[in-house]
Amino acid sequence: MKKKKRVLQFHPSSFPNSLRASVFKFLTVPNSGKEIIMRNLKCYSILICSLLFILGLSMLAQAQTLLGQWTFESIKDTAKNFGDIKLNGGAAIEKGQLVLGTNKWAVTSGYIGPDITEKTLVAWLYIDDLEIKMGAPIGINQSNSDSFDAITYAERQPRRFFPGSSNFMRTQDPVPGFEEKETGKLVYMAISYENNGGQAHIRIYRNSDLIGDYTQGAIATWKKGNVEAIFGIRALIGGTAYGWIGQRVEEARIYGSVLTQNDIKNVDKAFLAVNPGDKLTTFWGAVKSK
Repeated sequence: MKKKKRVLQFHPSSFPNSLRASVFKFLTVPNSGKEIIMRNLKCYSILICSLLFILGLSMLAQAQTLLGQWTFESIKDTAKNFGDIKLNGGAAIEKGQLVLGTNKWAVTSGYIGPDITEKTLVAWLYIDDLEIKMGAPIGINQSNSDSFDAITYAERQPRRFFPGSSNFMRTQDPVPGFEEKETGKLVYMAISYENNGGQAHIRIYRNSDLIGDYTQGAIATWKKGNVEAIFGIRALIGGTAYGWIGQRVEEARIYGSVLTQNDIKNVDKAFLAVNPGDKLTTFWGAVKSK
């Protein structure tokens, strides 16, 4: 049977008392007062529209620099710049998450996007084992040499995320940093890499809070055809994987730009602003069901 359309009917009696009182008060205001109210409403409307426009431009800029996005509903990169994920050692995609552990890792190659210099690595994850260490929920790796940047876990300090890099060229221990003490809770990590006169200016965020900020080492560039995104390991050198994590990755992204702290907060809000059983796959609200 075809469902009937629901027609919304409005009657003053259905409005809340406070709203009816406000409408009555406005109707009884002298014309001069109404003009002042309308002018104020116009100013507020312009302000709100301007703020929405600025927010829209920010989101558009982020969307345009989104080079890799893995929602783990499949082995695909939804940004369509990387090839399909290859699962290794028992790593699995289950219920929209990439499940990683000792000897369990994943990699995707075949990158066809623009060169990557300035960037932001992003991951939403659940820690299942605090003691499995030296891997990363996401990293960027050069296929033919020892060159990587990654959101590395507990390689230098126990239970702490930090910017892992080749021979620690771009690595310092974040100050104040953050020691992970709990399992099973959603953690949002982001690390940005800015080109500061050829040096890497690095900022580390946990749940949108800045937990580290420093400049060290030459900023690296990854070129088309020689880029891998890695998951669960911090580096892949000559076919050998280094480090593991006991974590489930809900989603991971690579941006080809430096996201500000406000950008990072907005990305997280957009990610979380859906029903618990869903995840946001684009900035425009396309929702994927688990």
